[in-house]
Amino acid sequence: MPDEKRGVLFGVAAYAMWGLFPLYWPLLKPSGALEILAHRMAWSLVAVVAILAVRRHWSWFRELLKQPRKLALLALAAVVITVNWGTYIYAVNTGHVVESALGYFINPLVSVVFGVVLLRERLRPLQWAAVGAGALAVIVLTIDYGRLPWIALTLAVSFGVYGLVKKQANVGAAESLTVETLVLLTPALAYLVYLEMSGQATFGHTNPGHALLLAGAGVITAVPLLFFTASAIRVPLSTIGVLQYIAPILQFLCGVLIAKETMPPSRWIGFSIVWLALSIFTYDSIRAARASRKAAELVKV
Repeated sequence: MPDEKRGVLFGVAAYAMWGLFPLYWPLLKPSGALEILAHRMAWSLVAVVAILAVRRHWSWFRELLKQPRKLALLALAAVVITVNWGTYIYAVNTGHVVESALGYFINPLVSVVFGVVLLRERLRPLQWAAVGAGALAVIVLTIDYGRLPWIALTLAVSFGVYGLVKKQANVGAAESLTVETLVLLTPALAYLVYLEMSGQATFGHTNPGHALLLAGAGVITAVPLLFFTASAIRVPLSTIGVLQYIAPILQFLCGVLIAKETMPPSRWIGFSIVWLALSIFTYDSIRAARASRKAAELVKV
């Protein structure tokens, strides 16, 4: 199988797993969102350390300890991803799957805004049109919900910041997740001990299957990340940009078809504007990527 085709399959697998997360978190009830989050932090470390042990890949750790800037960035990434994970688990387990999907639909547009504001990047006209349509969609959905769609915005902004910080740190997925979960381990374990001491813990107090599912939160966190990394090194960035919509599409379908969340006409209008914005954004990104490749080929000639 060609390397690029294998990369596409890895990417589809990663985004499909992320898209099906709304089916997993409800299985962990009666655990609350914070308890699930704490277990996810702890078991993610176990999973990623096991993966690194199989790969016998430890030399990076000593080198990373000599780079305090990267360590600080990864510590910041750990805090930001905690906000993202916690908000997402809360959203799914309280019947806001569709709103969580919205967050990941608008995430690419938020990343573009970060590029303009923080990195002084210049947008092409179609990119401005996409961002404008995204802002209009948020206004329409705010009117529909009767409140700011804070879950969607929190997910989009936190994941956008996370991606920005990770880009600055420039550390591999497994290595980065190891450091991030190490940072999170102490507060996670402290909270789990508190739950146990106060008689509020569910781990080990319901049935063995529930305990295994809580531990499995670490596996389903680590595996898609590894698939994503395997995809990112094999396929063009424009392809990743298209594949990323698999996750929110599946999340949206889970919310509408499985969780049976209500979708009044005004909400469909808001989502339709979002999808229009993403269509414009994707078309522009693919066109720009093709132009860049053609320019590079001409330089070689």
